[in-house]
Amino acid sequence: MSPGMRAETGQATILMLGVAMAILVGALALGAIAKGIGVRSDEQRAADLAALAGARAMHDAYPRLFEPATLRGHPNPAHLERAAYLQRGRAAARATAGRNGARAVEVSMPDAATFAPVRLRVVVRDPIDVGDGEHVAARAEAEAELAPPSDGAFATGAGEYGGPLELRQGKPMRPDVARAFDRMAVAARADGLALVVVSGFRSNAEQAVLFARHPDPKWVARPGTSLHRLGTELDLGPSAAYGWLAANAKRFHFVQRYAWEPWHYGFALNAGSASVGFGGGGDGARAATLPSFVPAQFAKPLARAAQRWNISSALLGAQLYAESNFNPFARSRAGAQGIAQFMPATARAMGLRDPFDAQASIDAQAHLMRDLLRRFGSVPLALAAYNAGPAPVAACGCVPPYPETRGYVARILGMLGGAGEAVPGGGLEVRLVA
Repeated sequence: MSPGMRAETGQATILMLGVAMAILVGALALGAIAKGIGVRSDEQRAADLAALAGARAMHDAYPRLFEPATLRGHPNPAHLERAAYLQRGRAAARATAGRNGARAVEVSMPDAATFAPVRLRVVVRDPIDVGDGEHVAARAEAEAELAPPSDGAFATGAGEYGGPLELRQGKPMRPDVARAFDRMAVAARADGLALVVVSGFRSNAEQAVLFARHPDPKWVARPGTSLHRLGTELDLGPSAAYGWLAANAKRFHFVQRYAWEPWHYGFALNAGSASVGFGGGGDGARAATLPSFVPAQFAKPLARAAQRWNISSALLGAQLYAESNFNPFARSRAGAQGIAQFMPATARAMGLRDPFDAQASIDAQAHLMRDLLRRFGSVPLALAAYNAGPAPVAACGCVPPYPETRGYVARILGMLGGAGEAVPGGGLEVRLVA
């Protein structure tokens, strides 16, 4: 072998050794990365499970926050103090994180300043061992909440209408709805349109059959949640009438329930909170009992407003507790004012001259809630619209994914449940915050 060939062979050997070393170092690095990814995945799993466990503990204890502290002058064993409620959530979260291998765990409540927190956050900061005694910082975070149901956003959960029905084009509906439809049909006919009633009242049993055929809750409500069971809803046609209905139905007290269903109209004139399944049996009866958390000086204004606007006084009282803790002079950082926390523009729209006038504000609050219940046909959605405005609620047909709004709705539904009120559609669920 010539000297030149020997030199080239030696160089090739060195090059091959270099490549092999690079591959080995790369493999070790990839192994460390893979190990790190695996550990980070374990940490995220621990954070997720811990957040859910803490929120479930809060969920189970939530109704006890609203039990009276004393009964006939003696401590009420069913009552749970706020500090004890929070401690249950923290303890459950930490215990679950530990069982899943997490060591450095932080637990906090993002809405801890409220009277009934509904959100819990877990942060796991266990360092990742990448080999050779080296560690890198890591962080996994999860947040869970008690929230209004995500399914059947327009659900109220009350039983179906049990009163008399009248037929129009062979379709059943409440008598007051039938008379309003007659007037609307006459007006449409004068404009050259013949309205067709495609569907009216549907029992829960009929809804179950329909949902089994088309199990998509955006288009077909689950049994027990469809507003058609209340006798107030009509699906109308033909499609040529959709534009006319959008422009004229309100004159006859019909509102389009869902932006994506131009055929679905609900009769709103007599739709107080009871007739959308809250504060009564779904037959229009009003709930008149005030919860114990309402201060005596506001009992009469609430009773008057509830009677005038056909709204549950318990619902109004729970709202005021959540809005201002019954402080007539409350101001928020966002600019909301008074006991019912009206923004100036909303106050003007409701004809409320002085938001710090408690009696006038309570009346305006009841008026606005009546209008929102008419529009959305659901207590959780009406509450969400009061807090976040009607536009985002109408856009999604749901309680919008705003933490403040979800917490607001959850706290009021929780108070009503603790006060012994049926909370239609208000059974809170536990879920991770996206």
